[in-house]
Amino acid sequence: MFEHLPALAPDPILGLSTAFKKDNNPAKIDLGVGVYKDEQGNTPILKAVVEAQKQLMETETSKVYITPQGVQGFIDGMLELILGKASPILLANRVAAVQAPGGCGALRILAELLKRCNTETKVWVSDPTWANHIPLIGDAGLEIVTYPYFDKTTASIKFDEMMSCLAQVKKGDVVLLHGCCHNPTGADLTREQWQALAKLANEVGFLPFIDLAYQGFGEGLEADVYGLRLMAESVPETIIAASCSKNFGLYRERVGLAALITHNSANRDIVQSQIQYVARGIYSMPPAYGGALVDIILANENLSALWQSEVTEMRERMIQLRKLLVDNLAAHGASKDFSFINQQKGMFSFLCIAPQQVQKLRDQNSIYFVDSSRVNIAGINTKNVEVLAAAISGVL
Repeated sequence: MFEHLPALAPDPILGLSTAFKKDNNPAKIDLGVGVYKDEQGNTPILKAVVEAQKQLMETETSKVYITPQGVQGFIDGMLELILGKASPILLANRVAAVQAPGGCGALRILAELLKRCNTETKVWVSDPTWANHIPLIGDAGLEIVTYPYFDKTTASIKFDEMMSCLAQVKKGDVVLLHGCCHNPTGADLTREQWQALAKLANEVGFLPFIDLAYQGFGEGLEADVYGLRLMAESVPETIIAASCSKNFGLYRERVGLAALITHNSANRDIVQSQIQYVARGIYSMPPAYGGALVDIILANENLSALWQSEVTEMRERMIQLRKLLVDNLAAHGASKDFSFINQQKGMFSFLCIAPQQVQKLRDQNSIYFVDSSRVNIAGINTKNVEVLAAAISGVL
């Protein structure tokens, strides 16, 4: 049965992690895998999560299956966080949603539902986009095509080219957008650009598919959903995949949300039944633990305030690390202007250097990040930034 299966190349990011672990250089630096790290290089459990865990341990009385859609308090809290407590969309009961196994699970559930709606669905993704978007969506049987997004020579968004391309897509096509903190480039649309894009979506009739994996890591919890809320309020239908891995630090708990905004409440009930059926066919019943923790945090005023302060602390630290890297690159006489890093947002940045230079950094300096030159800003700290800046300057 299995002897004819071809061997597949290892995932580029996971392969980097393996190579990093095998490297004996005590000064090695890991800027590959996208997890938040503190000054000591650890990925901490948030204080708000620790308190929520204590409460859950004290109150949980059973390990029986939860409802098919997931922890309802989690769903309600996340929708209010994403769309706003006073959202007219929520008040009109226009959102179908399920708790998903991480943002990845949400993306796959939504892709499977799109396939169920139309087997010929075409999904447009940015060039570049997060590498895992391709298998998560494409393996559901959907056609994937790209639209222009980022220019590595100028380290800026190709907005005019992007708009020209999306103006030509067919009505009913799906356009995948990064809600904030674009992965892998860190280059986000401005509010004016979101406004132009929402107008175009209405004119063309494409369906926005918004991946929200880093809410709070760009400009703030509210500011980071400006584009999403604008789009959701501007067009009849929008779909959203959200993740709690980064802003709640619940990486291994796999906590996500798959949500669909329908054009009316009657259609919402139909879509809710369909999305639950899709989820049932993939993993049957949803996990409870991580969703319960998020529910506890968002429902408790004190814990919510603590969590928000921790998100602010992580965001501000990454902004400071960007400045620290740019300043150190300049101090080491880098022949390239890296000031664009300060304008990028979230956990990632494109250094906009060649794959050969990335390989040199790996071979000569034990500095690990993917060939595209995407670096995890949170992997930088005050102890390694000078070594990193000197090494980058040396390969230019």
